[in-house]
Amino acid sequence: MKTRANLELDFAAERTVLSVSALNREARLLIENGLGVVWVEGEISNLSRPSSGHLYWSLKDAKAQVRCAMFRQANRSLAFVPENGQQVLVRARVSIYEARGDYQLLVDQVEPAGEGILRARFEALKRKLAAEGLFDADRKVAIPALPTCIGVVTSPTGAALRDVLIALKRRFPPARVLIYPTSVQGDGAAYEISRALKLADRRRDCDLLILTRGGGSLEDLWPFNEELVARTIAAVEIPIIVGIGHEIDFTIADFVADLRAPTPSQAAELAVPDQAELEARLRGSAEQLRRFVTRRLVAEQKHLAALAHRLSRMHPGTTLRAHQQRLDELDARLTRGLRSVLTRLELRLGHAAARIAAANPRVQLRLARERARRASERLQSGMRRAIERLTVRASLVERSLKSLSPLATLQRGYAIVSRAADGAVLTDSAAVTAGESIAVRLARGSLGAVVTKNDPPEEDT
Repeated sequence: MKTRANLELDFAAERTVLSVSALNREARLLIENGLGVVWVEGEISNLSRPSSGHLYWSLKDAKAQVRCAMFRQANRSLAFVPENGQQVLVRARVSIYEARGDYQLLVDQVEPAGEGILRARFEALKRKLAAEGLFDADRKVAIPALPTCIGVVTSPTGAALRDVLIALKRRFPPARVLIYPTSVQGDGAAYEISRALKLADRRRDCDLLILTRGGGSLEDLWPFNEELVARTIAAVEIPIIVGIGHEIDFTIADFVADLRAPTPSQAAELAVPDQAELEARLRGSAEQLRRFVTRRLVAEQKHLAALAHRLSRMHPGTTLRAHQQRLDELDARLTRGLRSVLTRLELRLGHAAARIAAANPRVQLRLARERARRASERLQSGMRRAIERLTVRASLVERSLKSLSPLATLQRGYAIVSRAADGAVLTDSAAVTAGESIAVRLARGSLGAVVTKNDPPEEDT
């Protein structure tokens, strides 16, 4: 049996002691994981806007209140300015501010209370139709590239119709347009929109429909969020482009339609091609087609010419003409050959006759006499030329001898002096003495003389 002390020790061992921060953290995790994201409606009070850009307020009703915090990143998307006393619908994550242990809502979206109810209905219908496959891409119909007639389902007095017509006329004036008038706002508008769509689908006057209206609040656009309109759009077999409101506006009709356009004008632009661009493409295609046809024609002409050439070569008439031409060529060659043979025979006959004639003794005697006569003439001519050459050479030698002969010098008044004793020619006055006899040869004759005076030669200066 345990004593009191033992019981106190067991109780101490089983206790789990938490710090305040750990307790608040565990509570926060339990609340966040248990509740998650919730939608809460209430009245704003104690609104605070610190310099950090965050928003803090209390959300209350007649019996209770809860603290709310909306951080700067989330409140940038606010479509209105929250004020104290305003009834709002908030989407928030339930949490605890651990530092003070305050239970609070971390808000990421705020809407006026009435719009919030519609937003909740919007999200519920969106989830329902998405689950049924009405938003699937494989059930949507392709938009025709060049519609012949376009039906516009909208209010006949709204600005959206004017914007659509202006865009269609600007981009593609030939497009035919049929207007299916309907209300696009207020009670009964959803029924009228559905009826107009069914009428267009039944009549099949158009191959494309544009469902459109201008911008507005969520309440203004609500007919396009009705389930009746969504299911009618899904059932219509004609392709539908939906262009409702502005770029930030989304309706259930946008998700069900075959194509969504941000605005009415852009819906019209998506419905038809740009005529100028289409004409440019057509001109380019025409030019490509022209070049292709030209190339094909040239190729076919070449092929046809080749076939014609082959046909002409294989035609019997062509073969016959070729044989005729060949026959003419052979005939011409035969004629030329016969003429050549005859010519050679005539030449051989002439040479033979010449040889026979040359072998005649009379002819040989006449030829011998002619050869003798020509030989005598050549001999006489050669002798005359030889004598003339010898005469010329003798004259030249004589002229040379005369020019080299001492007698020619003597003719100019010079004389040859020699010693009388030995006949030695004197060239120096010192070679003889006074009284010695000398001989003097003149051009004509000679003289004997005695040296009377001997002058020595003058020194060269």
